[in-house]
Amino acid sequence: MTQHLKRRIGLGLLTAYGIGVMVGAGIYVLVGAVAGEAGVLAPLSFLLAGLVAAPTALSYGEFSSRLPEAAGEAAYVGQGFASQRLAVFVGLAIVLAGTVSAGAVLRGGAGYFSAATGLSSQIAILAMGLALILVALVGVLESFALVAIFTLIEVLGLALVVWAGFSTSASVDWMAAPPLLEGLGSPGVATGIAFGAVLAFFAFIGFEDIVNMAEEVREPTRILPKAIIISLAVTSVIYALVCWAAVRAVPLESLSQSQSPLALVWQQAQGGNARFLSAIAVFAALNGVLAQIVMASRVLFGLGGRTTGLAAFRHAHPRFGTPVRATVLIGLAVLGAAYWLPVAQLAEVTSTTLLSVFVLVNLALILQKRRRPEAPFQVPFAVPVVGLVLSLLALAIALKGWM
Repeated sequence: MTQHLKRRIGLGLLTAYGIGVMVGAGIYVLVGAVAGEAGVLAPLSFLLAGLVAAPTALSYGEFSSRLPEAAGEAAYVGQGFASQRLAVFVGLAIVLAGTVSAGAVLRGGAGYFSAATGLSSQIAILAMGLALILVALVGVLESFALVAIFTLIEVLGLALVVWAGFSTSASVDWMAAPPLLEGLGSPGVATGIAFGAVLAFFAFIGFEDIVNMAEEVREPTRILPKAIIISLAVTSVIYALVCWAAVRAVPLESLSQSQSPLALVWQQAQGGNARFLSAIAVFAALNGVLAQIVMASRVLFGLGGRTTGLAAFRHAHPRFGTPVRATVLIGLAVLGAAYWLPVAQLAEVTSTTLLSVFVLVNLALILQKRRRPEAPFQVPFAVPVVGLVLSLLALAIALKGWM
């Protein structure tokens, strides 16, 4: 029985994986909600949200160089708090959050696929789910190559939206907007940008999945921090450009009330029904589900080395070098979640879980840096402190909004 995964992933594929996890279906609906809060300055909300996520991302970067393990957050929290039980609890929480969110995304993607092909959604869920499980089983390089292709399709779709938004005449709201500095000084504008950033923050959740691939990365202590930082920076720019194109092309009232704001941008500029965005949404769903299956199975593999109760999952296929048992279990659980769990409030549960983990990871790094400040990749002590404060604020706002 082998307990080692194959190190086949380099910086390019790992960064594509990180971008693909973040650039999911969220941007397709969040633009309108953020514009409703921040108006034509909504792109600043996305940039601010990226800055809010940055300290925690940097904390993950340092920890990934200290502990390049598949268990990721579980390993970090376990070492920081010197608690194996807390490590296993956090790991299982990450597995549960990833599985549940993948199930919800799979159901949504199957709905788009069903509408486009006429196939029943139940059959679409089964076919798509089994195909993704098979890809995840065959190999991490094959999985990441497919993720990279899906990510490219998603980014090309968003690039078309950006082109459409800038190729049409500006909306009345855009033309009437004051200059940037004057607008920022207007009453309530800064507050609107801040509230918009809270909403936009959830579009950046996903960078944390990168660290769980540590045992399949060629040079993890060097590549992991770089992949986290690059993917977060690229995603921030993509989001800001998409939002900028949207608020420029579409009147704010229409944009904020739309359930498909990016389709509205295309229709405003080019006409038609923007069905291609529905097709891209299918690829976004496939990308998200595959990335979550890969991530959650690696966490389960990592936990198998930390507790005897999960030791059976510390097993890698001798030929494919993938955690077969963990992948099959996670894949079947995702299918079950897609079929039977209610979609309502799943995103809230997932976001709350991940924000709580962000709090623990930042606090764990503070404790660890006080004990042993040296690390292959280091960030200033203030970084996890700021990350802790911002994560607590985001968690408090999220809990308040969902109560």
